[in-house]
Amino acid sequence: MLELTMATVSEVNAGATAGMLMADHDSEPGAVLRVGRDRSVCRLSAPDDWLFVSRTHLEFRCEPDRAWSVTWVRGSQAAPSSEVRLITGGQTYPLQYGGTVRLPAGGSGELVIQDRSAPRTVNVGFYHEA
Repeated sequence: MLELTMATVSEVNAGATAGMLMADHDSEPGAVLRVGRDRSVCRLSAPDDWLFVSRTHLEFRCEPDRAWSVTWVRGSQAAPSSEVRLITGGQTYPLQYGGTVRLPAGGSGELVIQDRSAPRTVNVGFYHEA
């Protein structure tokens, strides 16, 4: 099972836990969980006016071996207006625009979508139950 939590944080509410959202899915090959602004396809949605987050920004996919991966989905722009970092095991790794990385089995961490033009982030925590 993959469990996701999402919080949106801006300078205004940096000291508070802002509207925590949750989603989960059994580790069934082909299962997908998406994060973005488009509520029709994303289980976790950022505010509509946070344009640094694409309509579909992150896609978590369960692979045939029941491991999960995450992809930063390429949007309509050649260059993104955000940065994405993966934090796991005490290390921080940049996620490339259009790139995919496997999540650690039985591990946890966080993906941080950082606005390049304002002090705003979307923090997506994950726990991958082995």
